[in-house]
Amino acid sequence: MPFPFPFAELTAAVPASLSGALAAVAGVALDRLLGETRRWHPLAGFGKLATAIERAANRGAWRRLGGLGAWLLAVAPWVALAAWARSRGPASAAWLLDVALLYLALGGRSLAEHADRVAADLRAGDLAAAREHVGWIVSRHTAELDEAGVAAACVESTLENGNDAVFGVVFWFALLGGTGAVLFRLANTLDAMWGYKTERFLRFGWAAARIDDLLNYLPARLTALSYALLGETRAALRCWRRQAPAWESPNAGPVMAAGAGSLGLALGGPAIYHGRIEARPVLGEGRAARGGDIARALSLVRRGLALWLALWLALWLAVLLAIGALRA
Repeated sequence: MPFPFPFAELTAAVPASLSGALAAVAGVALDRLLGETRRWHPLAGFGKLATAIERAANRGAWRRLGGLGAWLLAVAPWVALAAWARSRGPASAAWLLDVALLYLALGGRSLAEHADRVAADLRAGDLAAAREHVGWIVSRHTAELDEAGVAAACVESTLENGNDAVFGVVFWFALLGGTGAVLFRLANTLDAMWGYKTERFLRFGWAAARIDDLLNYLPARLTALSYALLGETRAALRCWRRQAPAWESPNAGPVMAAGAGSLGLALGGPAIYHGRIEARPVLGEGRAARGGDIARALSLVRRGLALWLALWLALWLAVLLAIGALRA
């Protein structure tokens, strides 16, 4: 019996969500193959723009209001431009633009390159280089970390940035296409630049931190669930439930607690930020991190992303097959 839903009709009926899933696969593939551009990357230019805006706006008595205005000035034009560009021309052009915007917003390969560099330093016994290189991806003071401290810092950063540079971007891409990927990545970048509780940023960076918390709320919990499903599930869920509420960040807590529990590691603990020691809670359970655990953390991120894409594709293929069956 011939298939009741001809291919031509199937192609014409592909819903936007399946087209978006295929765009996501293409964007992720480009990030994996090419990584970040070495020169003229848009995020580098955005960082310079954000720095100039902050220097001009972070002054006076109304710094919270100034911070919100600065956030809007830095982010809104680019989000509006992405939305406008996607609305112009044929659907095929919008699809290609979505792929390009997702590729530029993702930081999966860059994260892997940084983490692999730290792991290679530890394998070579070059603790000084490992301290320096892990300092490129964490905001804590790294000059006095021992081998376990470097490994733990890198694993923590890999788990957290797996959400910030990969899963959160894909989540908002699924909702709003390339516009959503741009919105999330720019908002997350501003949180990384302005969202510190220092004298300079405590009030000015409040809006950037709160907006990132809002945009990251659902992605972070889906990331945590992915980490839990792909490792020691019971331990991950237990650590998430018991330990995440004590973590200062409402989104990093679930992600790192679930990731640490999934890997069977004890992370967190005291760390030096901006010249002062912060008594952070312990996340996860088990042994201390070692250099080899960096690759395990990266694997968790990669397998989680593969799971997301597979489920997205499977969902819409199932929908199309159901439509075909109903039309038979």
